Amino acid sequence: MQILTLIARCTMRCRRLCYLSWRPVKIILITVGSLIGLVGIVAVAVILFVDANTYKSRLEATASGALGMDVTIDGRLGFGFFPGLRVTLDNAHIRNRGMDVAFAKQARLGIDLLPLLHKEIRIRSITLQHARISIEREPDGKFNFEKPESASATLPALDLTNISLVDATLLYTDKKSGDLFEASNCSLDAQHVRLLREEHPDIMQHLSFTAKLACGEARRNGFVVSDLKFSANATQGIIDLKPISMRLFGAQGSGSIHADFSSAVPLYHIDYSLPQFHIEEFFKTRVPQKIAAGLMDFTANLSMRGDTLKEMRQTMNGQIALRGENLTVNDTDLDEAFARFESSQHFNLVDVGAFFFAGPVGLVVTKGYDFASLLQESTGHSRINNLVSDWKIAHGVARAQDVAMATDKNRIALQGNLDFVNERFDDVTVALIDAKGCAKVKQTIRGSFQKPEVAKPSILKSLAGPVLDLLSKGTNLLPGAECEVFYIGSVAPLK
Repeated sequence: MQILTLIARCTMRCRRLCYLSWRPVKIILITVGSLIGLVGIVAVAVILFVDANTYKSRLEATASGALGMDVTIDGRLGFGFFPGLRVTLDNAHIRNRGMDVAFAKQARLGIDLLPLLHKEIRIRSITLQHARISIEREPDGKFNFEKPESASATLPALDLTNISLVDATLLYTDKKSGDLFEASNCSLDAQHVRLLREEHPDIMQHLSFTAKLACGEARRNGFVVSDLKFSANATQGIIDLKPISMRLFGAQGSGSIHADFSSAVPLYHIDYSLPQFHIEEFFKTRVPQKIAAGLMDFTANLSMRGDTLKEMRQTMNGQIALRGENLTVNDTDLDEAFARFESSQHFNLVDVGAFFFAGPVGLVVTKGYDFASLLQESTGHSRINNLVSDWKIAHGVARAQDVAMATDKNRIALQGNLDFVNERFDDVTVALIDAKGCAKVKQTIRGSFQKPEVAKPSILKSLAGPVLDLLSKGTNLLPGAECEVFYIGSVAPLK
């Protein structure tokens, strides 16, 4: 009996102890549940009983203050709930100085619930569907999203959890240089987007975010890439885009861009490689005929600084390289053309030298060149066994370091400079060389990339005998004679 009484007393004490322990937890749960319920009731009341369009002007003002630009809503406005309060805007425009910076067929704003109890609207996320974003750089270097100097000197602080773009089109125009970039079918997911409030801020120095961007296609001045993807990280004026991937000329390219905006003048570093791209895809951007076929490798390592494209070209330094093996040239037998050079008045060595410029850089260098002249022989075909095109760039001028190719019976080499600052050929000379690396025939191209001037071929050591003898015997015609070596590089003499 005493044991039963003791058990009963222990049981009562345990109940009291459990009750005392559970009571604070229960109070907390009830309080939290009440708050959630209250917020939910407020949200439901807003959805059911408030005409959303009466708040359109207030939301326009709030969004305008958050972005520092004019936001207008031409379509309807609606509310949604779960998860959180969402406001949907149809046909939303973002304008600055009277110009459209962005348009979205539909925009969704994620709004914090608790600040609503204090009649405060705090936007936490923005999603734009079917959007068109147009960034323009004026001739004075200012962007269309920057405020004029007469406006408020302080940009509003920005703190967003997420910015998303779905099926967007991105446009960039440099009105001074005429540079145009367009990307379509893009999606963006940017997290932790913050812009600190600063007096006269340089936006890039005070902007931070992490993001992933993917675009179906991107175009720049006729230059087309597909399946463009990259990740981005920005903090304290440093932006890293890596890895960057894209398809170009039928190959998958990859690289990275490091941009430093922490100092007065922006600094950029670019690494890019395009292995095994199809040379026929490159030539297709210039002429419809199939000039050549084969695979080539392209690499670039460049650094530059400046606010404008011209300044960046003037400070560009680094290396670019192009390599290829077992390339096929259609409708032209190069070795036969070299052998009957004297009677082939229409044949140009510079046409052959155009292969040294194939690839991404070639789109700049050869934009004014007549590639159709490569097909003028219209007989036979050729094989380029080995091609090397290495260039060193200093202050925007590329100097040929090791530029040569070998066919079955001949070697062709190139010397000279490519002036990217002024877009000119600087005495670029293409030569047919012998076993010692001496030039037997050479030809020079000068003038602008847009309108190049090709000089007539110069036949060296011209004697009374036929040109065929000159090309086949080379310097053996003058035993013991020395020549000025035109090429010393990695493309070995023919065996």
